Amino acid sequence: MPLLGAHMSIAGGYYKALDAAGALGMETCQVFTKNNNQWRAKEITKAEIGQFADSRQKHNIQHVLSHASYLINMAAEADELWNKSVEGLVVELQRAAALSIPHVVVHPGAGVKLTEEAAIARVSAAINRVHDLAGEVGSQILLENTAGQGTTLGRRFEQLAAIIAGVKLEHRVGVCIDTCHAFAAGYPLGTLPAYTAMWNEFDTLLGRDRLKAMHLNDSKKPLGSRVDRHEHIGHGALGLEPFRLLMNDVRLQQTPMYLETEKAENDDGEPWDAVNLRTLRELVTG
Repeated sequence: MPLLGAHMSIAGGYYKALDAAGALGMETCQVFTKNNNQWRAKEITKAEIGQFADSRQKHNIQHVLSHASYLINMAAEADELWNKSVEGLVVELQRAAALSIPHVVVHPGAGVKLTEEAAIARVSAAINRVHDLAGEVGSQILLENTAGQGTTLGRRFEQLAAIIAGVKLEHRVGVCIDTCHAFAAGYPLGTLPAYTAMWNEFDTLLGRDRLKAMHLNDSKKPLGSRVDRHEHIGHGALGLEPFRLLMNDVRLQQTPMYLETEKAENDDGEPWDAVNLRTLRELVTG
């Protein structure tokens, strides 16, 4: 059975996210370690670290992932934003390490007026600078593929590979694949040949050992739209078949997977996270 969970809120304390994940029988949990729309953050206390560790053990949460702030843009042309993004990602890694979270997923960024090549070089340089400043921090960067809206980098595996090729300590950079983003970027996923072709491309350009996490989201928008709009599993343009293939792929059984779908409840008053998790688990045929 694949390792499944969701992004959970840290409102009221970091441990609250793990308590909520445990209540829904999740094996994984993704969190923000700070307000994702602010640069500043309060220091994480020893008490918070202890509560987080205790809750993780209590609920047997096997994998925890941190998602970096949406303000970070490592492809930024302006030095001020680029430097703030570098410093911001260093902080994200330090905070994740304090909570014993091994990876921080981050979007590469958008070059806006830069050429694609220049923007890619800008991201590689940012990661090199982050590694210099962070030193031997215990958490590592995961680059997330994107839908490719505007000049956002990461819609094709070639772009992610090019970024990593420019990183000196490339063994410290992994990848997180989002199903909605891949579909919106033009990867069909809905048939076995298309699904196989996507992973063959990933393995050739990036290597399967670089895949450290997955985001499981259906898409409100059609194939190749390059618009990032998440939908509940089986309720969007992706449908159930891509998720059936994922749930039964023996190569992904130990890859932690995280829902990033809308919270709240369905018409029957059931949390959507519970509905989506059940839908995914019912797709497992083995």
